[in-house]
Amino acid sequence: MKICGEDIKVEGTLIRIARLDGEQYKFLNDPEAVLDGLRKSETRVDLFTFLQKLPETSPKFSYPMELDSFAVLPITTFDEWFRQTINKKVRNMIRKAGKSGVAVREAPFDDTLVRGIFEIYSECPIRQGKPFVHYGMEIETVRQHAGTFLDASVFIGAFLGDKLIGFAKLTTDETRTQAGLMHIVSMIQHRDKAPTNALIAQAVRSCAERGIPYLVYSKFSRPKKQGDSLSEFKEHNGFQRVDLPRYYVPLTRSGWAAFRLGLHHSFVDRVPEPVLARLREIRNGWYSRRFNRLTEA
Repeated sequence: MKICGEDIKVEGTLIRIARLDGEQYKFLNDPEAVLDGLRKSETRVDLFTFLQKLPETSPKFSYPMELDSFAVLPITTFDEWFRQTINKKVRNMIRKAGKSGVAVREAPFDDTLVRGIFEIYSECPIRQGKPFVHYGMEIETVRQHAGTFLDASVFIGAFLGDKLIGFAKLTTDETRTQAGLMHIVSMIQHRDKAPTNALIAQAVRSCAERGIPYLVYSKFSRPKKQGDSLSEFKEHNGFQRVDLPRYYVPLTRSGWAAFRLGLHHSFVDRVPEPVLARLREIRNGWYSRRFNRLTEA
C-alpha cells in the first residue's frame, strides 16, 4: 500500500508489521507523517519499523529502538581501497580474475542481462548449504525480480567471453549517500576464476566514480557466528560492522505487547549460536547428500 507517497509492505498474521518496501535503500525524513497515515489506514498495522540511514549512527528520533548491524565499506577512491584497505591475498584474487579472462563492467538491464541472470540462477539448487531461493525461477519472474528500483540501480556483470558468469546489482538511496548490494551472485563452476572478487572491485569503482561514500553488503553476521565464510569474505574486502538505529513504533495494543515480549524477532534470533551451528552442519550435510543423489540420478 501507499502512505504519504511511500510504498509500504505489511507482513505477518497475528502480529502485522509494516516497513518501507526496499527499506535498506529508502529512508524516512518525516516518519511522523507516515505513522499518521498508517494510523488512519483501513489496513491493520500493529508495529511499524524503519531504519536510520548512514552516516548517522546516533539516534535521531525518540521512538523505541534497537541497533541493527550492517556490513559497510566507507569509500573515498578505488586506489585507496585497492592499495590500503584490502590485503595482498584479496588483491591477488582480483588480479587472478583478470588473468583468467574475466572482464567486469557495468551492464544495461536488457534481455541479454536477464537471460544471463536466469542461467546463473538455474545453475545449482543448493548454495551455502541450503536451497537457493532463486533456483527454478522462470525467466519472466527473473526479469521482475531483478528489475526493481531500476531508476536507482546499477548492474555490474562479470563476463567470460560473451557469457555472464556473475552479476551484482547496486541500488542507491535518494541522496546517493549509500549503495546497497541488492544482489551479488556468481556461477559455482567458475568460482576458481574469482568473479565475485572482481564484482566487488567494480562495485567499489562504480561507487567511487559517482561520489557515493558508503557501500553496504547486507547485514553483518550474528555475533560469534561459527563457520561464516560470507562474513569472512566481507571483512577481507574491507567491510566493517556498523550499528544503525532501527525504530519500532507500536500502533496497537497488540503491537506494544509484541514489542515488549520480543515477538518482533524471529525464533532463530533466540537460539544460542552453538545450537545454530550444529543445526547448520546437519542441514548442510542433508542438502549435500540430497543434491548428490539428484545429480547422480
